[in-house]
Amino acid sequence: MSEIYKPRPYQAFATEKIINNNAIALMLDMGMGKTVSTLTAINELKFNYWQIDKVLVIAPLRVAKMTWSDEVKQWQHLHNLDVSVVCGDLKHRIDALHARADIYTINRENVPWLVKFLGPKWYFDMVIIDESSSFKNHRSQRFKALRRIRPFINRIVELTGTPAPNGLMDLWSQIYLLDGGKRLGRTITQYRKLYFYPGQSSGHIVFNYKPKENAEQEIYNKISDICVSLKSEDYLKLPDVIYNKVYVELPERILKQYQEFEKELVLDMTDNTITASSAAVLTGKLLQFASGAIYDEDKKITFIHDCKLDALEELQEINSEKNIMVMYWYKHDAVRILNRFPKAKILKSIQDLRAWNEGKIKMALLHPASAGHGLNLQYGGNIIVWFSITWNLELYQQANKRLHRPGQKNKVIIHHLIAKNTEDERVMRALTNKASGQNDMLEAVKAKILKYKKEGGYDG
Repeated sequence: MSEIYKPRPYQAFATEKIINNNAIALMLDMGMGKTVSTLTAINELKFNYWQIDKVLVIAPLRVAKMTWSDEVKQWQHLHNLDVSVVCGDLKHRIDALHARADIYTINRENVPWLVKFLGPKWYFDMVIIDESSSFKNHRSQRFKALRRIRPFINRIVELTGTPAPNGLMDLWSQIYLLDGGKRLGRTITQYRKLYFYPGQSSGHIVFNYKPKENAEQEIYNKISDICVSLKSEDYLKLPDVIYNKVYVELPERILKQYQEFEKELVLDMTDNTITASSAAVLTGKLLQFASGAIYDEDKKITFIHDCKLDALEELQEINSEKNIMVMYWYKHDAVRILNRFPKAKILKSIQDLRAWNEGKIKMALLHPASAGHGLNLQYGGNIIVWFSITWNLELYQQANKRLHRPGQKNKVIIHHLIAKNTEDERVMRALTNKASGQNDMLEAVKAKILKYKKEGGYDG
């Protein structure tokens, strides 16, 4: 049964901004109805203003498959819009492109293919980038492809709740797609020279950049005319969120193993340059150990302890009448959870997501990368358990917002299973402080190296 759309004032404002601007970024908090606001603008531009013909929506895979077509079905005023989903194998994508529709949704991984396939025959006069932060990497193939075709796009809209999850450097490529470099510079090099100075480096290699004094305000002033930022707390009355830390005590024998493991990994890195990649490998291994299992060099699982599984079982017993969504980071976490809780279900398909929202799944397992953007899961429950914690602040925030959004009727409780005296505690502090995961990770590894070097009796 479709609903009558009664836009909130900020939604009407967002729709008006899209209609009146050929290039605009809507930086709306998660759960504020970016999709329906954008679809309403598309409907107006196509059928009342006659300014657009075919619209391309670039989105995360599940959002491209499900969210936009579901929103069209949900609202009465959008029923004259036809959506074609350009996902799947090559034949399905080509058939979907040839189908008669007003809106074509495609997952972001297929953007390079689409640009190459259409070439000079590009016919989308309006492009929507749903979660534009996925285009923050100026080296990515998806950014380069869209940059190449940008002159043929008459209207472009970027939607995001987290435009700069890792800092101001994330903004350049997103703003470039809007204005071709007019505001922040035509190249990333120019942008860096204007607003940043080199941070950590080794020879000619610069690992990160730090913003100059007042850079943040200067950047925001430059882009304020093409960016609209709206915060949910200013406009929406949502239930409270309770963040809870559930500390898990490792047996003394296991904790000693962890400490030896940490020391060996750190000392193995002391002769190498510490980069984000090697820091991620180190902390990833330690986080795996803290959760109870680890991959060996042959990708086989070595089981270590069940402490977090026991804690999860206690939480389930306490909340036996409620549904629980469990976030996991490593595949072996899901394997072990399913072994302990055979009735648990990994949310993979559209059918799974709908079953959760209908209250049919008591324990749902979800990877944050799959839950990151656009999924409405607030109807199935109000409890999240982070079995293994991620450094990725953007995915962490986005995943939590799957339940804390309009339509949620209960307080959202977010539990974090934290193994005491392990890397879990450091990651939790970084998330609490809203720190950049990569920078915090690098600093953590450097601190560990210094610690073990001093314990070894030298400061080299």
